[in-house]
Amino acid sequence: MSARATTRPGGRSARVQQSVHQAVRDLEAEVGRDALTVPLIAARAGVTPSTIYRRWGDLRELLSDVAVERLRPDGPPADHGSLRADLEAWAVQFAEEMASTAGRTYIRDALLGDPEQGNALRCSDYAAEQLKAIGVRAAGRGEGVPDVETLLDALVAPLMYRILFRPSDLSEAYTDGLVASALGRGATPSGS
Repeated sequence: MSARATTRPGGRSARVQQSVHQAVRDLEAEVGRDALTVPLIAARAGVTPSTIYRRWGDLRELLSDVAVERLRPDGPPADHGSLRADLEAWAVQFAEEMASTAGRTYIRDALLGDPEQGNALRCSDYAAEQLKAIGVRAAGRGEGVPDVETLLDALVAPLMYRILFRPSDLSEAYTDGLVASALGRGATPSGS
């Protein structure tokens, strides 16, 4: 890799990734997921198939990479005034987005990628970053906050199980119960 390539964020590599990801999304909508091939995606993106193979290795890894980008949160979690309210709202939104047909497909694609590439870990990091932001905000209000790992285990892990295997069993009452359990395992918010 040349020095120029390492100092140009958003350069050719970023443009290739963006055009290939867009091609995947467009073609998936137009011809369906089962019709996707590396040559078809490459032609739509204006790159050679060897560019895709060199960067992603195969179609499965490319779909995993696209999924991870699609699962990235759009912004920080909303502030609802308390740790409990923030977690309840976040859990409902997380469950709704991830339990959608597209969300479940993206989760499965992310998990199918090469474990060495870290796509599943990147998805986990997204949730951890969101929970950390909620916790930092709550701590700033003087609330006690469970650590991020406790929240991942008590909130995200059971949600992911339900999302992937029993999506019809998701409800706001269920997510609120997970939040109550998570807060019972860690620090309890002050004033409650």
